[in-house]
Amino acid sequence: MSPDPRPIPVVSGTEPGAGHYAEFIAHPANFMMRAWRECGELAEFDLGGARNILMVGPDAHEAVFRAPDDQLSAAEPYKYMVPVFGEGIQYGAPLPIERQQVKFLSNSLRPDKMKGYAQVIAHEVEAFVADWGDEGEKDFYDEFKELVLRTSTHCLMGQEFRTRLSDEFGTLFHDLEQAISPQAMVDAHSESEVFARRDKARARLQDLLMQAVGERRREGGEHPDMLDVFMNAHYADGSALADELIPGMVVWIMFAGFHTSSNTASWTAVEVARHPELMAPVVQEIDAVHRPGTDLSFAGLRELPALDGFVGEVLRLHPPLVTLQRAVLRDFPYKGHVFEPGVVLNMSPYVSHRVPSSFPEPERFDPGRPAPANVFAAIPFGGGRRKCVGNAFALLQVKSIFCALLARYELEPVDPPDSYVDVMPSLILRPSEPCRLRYRRRA
Repeated sequence: MSPDPRPIPVVSGTEPGAGHYAEFIAHPANFMMRAWRECGELAEFDLGGARNILMVGPDAHEAVFRAPDDQLSAAEPYKYMVPVFGEGIQYGAPLPIERQQVKFLSNSLRPDKMKGYAQVIAHEVEAFVADWGDEGEKDFYDEFKELVLRTSTHCLMGQEFRTRLSDEFGTLFHDLEQAISPQAMVDAHSESEVFARRDKARARLQDLLMQAVGERRREGGEHPDMLDVFMNAHYADGSALADELIPGMVVWIMFAGFHTSSNTASWTAVEVARHPELMAPVVQEIDAVHRPGTDLSFAGLRELPALDGFVGEVLRLHPPLVTLQRAVLRDFPYKGHVFEPGVVLNMSPYVSHRVPSSFPEPERFDPGRPAPANVFAAIPFGGGRRKCVGNAFALLQVKSIFCALLARYELEPVDPPDSYVDVMPSLILRPSEPCRLRYRRRA
């Protein structure tokens, strides 16, 4: 990387004492797009006195993702997640413990496990759409939140827990999600009603999930779900994962897959409706591996390149995670600059996926666009050792949903196509509401 001794440009519009906090909290994706357009690859901004650097493009991504944890920390910027996952889990655990917990999650997503999850998800999706009839209108954002809650809970906790799933469970996760906000990045423990609801919801989830763990311990036996993996997990020293930490593991993988799945499924439905001219190859390959009412195999889901390309383009333009952060622990050099400890580095999939040098005509939805030359250009799930562990599960859910849906129905917008836009009521990007689409049974 060639040196660049020029000062890093500062984003305009700073306010005394608060920096860019007000604009950032209003819509982080829009703020970072403005920062990149104004400043380029590196842009400095201030969040309540904390120095932040936006780094855009594959060179920046590669440098950050390849840096060791003792130089760039993922845990420090995400301490606001500790009240959500719980003390002792992921960013609330020492790094050596967290790495082993990531392995527990990976074990729950092995190919042999994924084959079983594919069947579970397919059956849930088939049951979900069974009474839709020949045509109608639905808010697909609401529908997919409910569907993904069902599929995720079934794969995580098993059929019995899924059977008695109540509205309360979805409400609790909603209260956790609302606390993942720009405000939390600055102070996740302020006296805010949102954070009070978060803590109450987390305590209730702990009770509900510990009841499930206790029942499973008393009954014994083997179960084809993620809970079984966590209950039998052991650290390298031979000690078991404590039962009281298992709810945190459940919440962790739920967040890793639930929001990506529901939001990406919603945007996929919108783009299907907005681009009927692109759907022929997707529908043809789905018809080749799946018929409504029949089992959908894990192998079949892996033979859908047109659907893969379509979902990949959705993730490029509408990545659920808008910012990925690292805190500098020791001097980090990049292109002649040296970022000192305390600086927070930000990478934005939303911004970087719109860089024309990596993605020509970036605002054009093009499922057939070739992959960028640099693998670090596309980062919907992050990259390197810190790549989101739940991405495979999330994609499994999205593809299963659309195999069942597109085998039956065609979609079209209810509202003007351009009225469906990205919104950020939390740090997670999702489509605007109402997300109404019309469906009609295929001839």
